[in-house]
Amino acid sequence: MDIDTTTDADGVVTTTVDGVRTLLAPRSGPVTAGLLFRVGRADETLATSGITHLVEHLALHRHGMGDLHYNGATAAAYTLFTVTGTAADVVEYLNGVCAALRDLPVDRLETEKEILRTEAAGRGHGPGHGAELWRYGARSYGLVDYAESGLYAITAEDVRDWARTRFTTENAVLWITSDTLPEGLDLTLPAGEWRPAPEPTSALPATPAYYQGDEGGVVLTSVLPRSTAARLFADVLGKELFRELRQKGGYSYIAAAEYNPRDTGHATVVAYADALPAKQDALVGAFVDVLAKLRAGRIEQADLDSVRASALTQYDSPDLAAAMLPATAMDLLMRHRHLSVAGARAEIEAVTVADLHRVAQDLWADALVRVPGRGVDWAGLTAAPAKSPEIVSGRRYSALEDGSIALLVAKDGISLVAPHNQVTVRYAECALMQVYPDGARHLVGNDGFSLTVEPTLYRLTLGWLAPLDAGVPPSAVVRMPPRDPARIPQPGRTQVQRSAAAPTRSGAVTAWIWLLGTLSVLLTVFTGVVAFVQTDPELSPEGPDWAAVFFSSLLTAACGYPWIEYLRKRRRGEG
Repeated sequence: MDIDTTTDADGVVTTTVDGVRTLLAPRSGPVTAGLLFRVGRADETLATSGITHLVEHLALHRHGMGDLHYNGATAAAYTLFTVTGTAADVVEYLNGVCAALRDLPVDRLETEKEILRTEAAGRGHGPGHGAELWRYGARSYGLVDYAESGLYAITAEDVRDWARTRFTTENAVLWITSDTLPEGLDLTLPAGEWRPAPEPTSALPATPAYYQGDEGGVVLTSVLPRSTAARLFADVLGKELFRELRQKGGYSYIAAAEYNPRDTGHATVVAYADALPAKQDALVGAFVDVLAKLRAGRIEQADLDSVRASALTQYDSPDLAAAMLPATAMDLLMRHRHLSVAGARAEIEAVTVADLHRVAQDLWADALVRVPGRGVDWAGLTAAPAKSPEIVSGRRYSALEDGSIALLVAKDGISLVAPHNQVTVRYAECALMQVYPDGARHLVGNDGFSLTVEPTLYRLTLGWLAPLDAGVPPSAVVRMPPRDPARIPQPGRTQVQRSAAAPTRSGAVTAWIWLLGTLSVLLTVFTGVVAFVQTDPELSPEGPDWAAVFFSSLLTAACGYPWIEYLRKRRRGEG
């Protein structure tokens, strides 16, 4: 252990243990400790996604099934190992984690990969899930919205190298709810360097923007500079949404807002509200009205005073220094400015309605809103791109069952074109290409657009895959295991073919669906005209032919139902 300690005005002791920056503050009851590393999912690529989580699982494996309360978590920008117990428990746990990080049990690699895939299958998602993909694309913070697609290709040497270069002494911070260091602590880790949080990427040409999502309600995300005013504004926004959308309008059961630090200098504000399908249009209007009200500066002083009082109560804890340790350690890890309790109180007290007004304007300027159903261009929001702006000029391979769907394969990229849609992935901008033994390729571009190529569904000639395999960077290629033959689409399996042909983010609209929709509209008009004409005694003395009207109505329903069902599923993200 190194002995080099300081104590700040709030009683937090800062020292180092084997080179790891360590914070101490006493608390009654069991000891809790947290070991933080500045590495997370946003540091990966799509082709290596899952490697940080895999290292976390391998580091915890040797702790087995004991009664000790411990856990690990991999977030966008950090990884955390926590434990609660006696001082001896804490030492045993932390020493074990660091020992495992120095020598990962790679014999468990394939087993832990399977566990991670099982964990992902049962994982729920928060209200902002999906927004990161639309905002950041398939890189940086957008990776939290993707499956851990790199697991199939990650090797034992890959995880060893990741642990050796990211889980290092200089890239770690430890906090312990104790006034002294427990005896026997060994945090020996590889030497390295502190790694700043990843620079955010962007998939949005402009903001404020919107995209159409499922029928669950409205979600707004906005990235703002980290500040006390922004944190209090999120609380005010949550109060206003709850009051207007639930208490007054009765549109929502849940209406709230959150402030979540993202990295050293920025935080994400997430505002959301749910509604039944029948009330979604009204919900969208009321949601936008709340934002417009705050953006215009109509913020009640009473609301500010209320959230200010709530924010100040966090400093009334009898073990305040220990309660603040996780946040203090995170600030140290991210190299974000750290305020003393007195400084934090002063900043909260100094926030004014005018400050919140400025935050409201900044929030709207960067807003990305998920809406159900119709767009919200009327509110000044721009539709986020739902298809690629261009296609490649290359050889055309038409789908066997639908000539309006085709692949265009060129030396520098590939496009999937369909009525009302097009998706292009340039090889140089490919974040991931999954390669299947049966010849299928699944490509994801840095911008988040993706397409799947099924050789069984297109008129392909020998060697057609050569441009893809030559053009996509090897670092983006993940070779997948063989698929169950029943899952390989074949001509004649219409449902599978549509699914395979549909690019993500917007979906390819097949010609026959829209033909049925058009036919149903024409039949509706025809039925209406027939019924009107035949009920006019001057035009039809014999009266209406109800059999004809019934038959026409039945045909209208038969044509219209698949079209309406398709649109409904598309809105819910199922089609």
